[in-house]
Amino acid sequence: MAKKVNTTEQPIELPAMNIKLAEIFLVGDSPLISHKWSEKSKKEIRDKQQKKAKTAKDIRNPEAEFEDSLYHIEGGGYGFPAVAFKAAAVNACSHVDGITKVHARGAFHIMCELVTIGGDKPVQREDMVRVGMGVADLRYRGEFKKWHCKIPVRFNANVLSLEQITNIFDTAGFSTGVGEWRPQKNGDYGMFHVARGKDENKLREAA
Repeated sequence: MAKKVNTTEQPIELPAMNIKLAEIFLVGDSPLISHKWSEKSKKEIRDKQQKKAKTAKDIRNPEAEFEDSLYHIEGGGYGFPAVAFKAAAVNACSHVDGITKVHARGAFHIMCELVTIGGDKPVQREDMVRVGMGVADLRYRGEFKKWHCKIPVRFNANVLSLEQITNIFDTAGFSTGVGEWRPQKNGDYGMFHVARGKDENKLREAA
């Protein structure tokens, strides 16, 4: 005799999220190189996609290119894209046991578009680069020699604790970094660590 199959649906229990807010302070361990897409570069890409005729090249203006490479914050000061720090933290999970990129990506968010960069004012740097078919060119970009920033995070404490998120950012600062020539791209710029103890208190008071 065939057994009777229990077709009663079992309810799915979803625990309520435990959303918390926190601030994580980062201190640069190596200079941060900023390279924002300038309006001129965007126009060149648009013109190429729309197959517009090329115009004569403008005379290079290193100072203007340096300023265009920076993320200016309304009201003064400089910033850096929050998505760069989020991407660094998520990518760092490749070096952390037990936490996947997918796991981390949905567990916390940075609550701003631009992270304010404190510390030294940016200086202009000139770099030789290879573009296109290996043609040599010069790039003028902003560099923050000594820098720090505050990362406002919103996270689900049922998925990751604040300590775990803090440790992920520490790993990100060492293994991934942010900006041009970061460790992820075989460089050693844009490295950082999480400020703790007296260093954190000092930055928190100054924020």
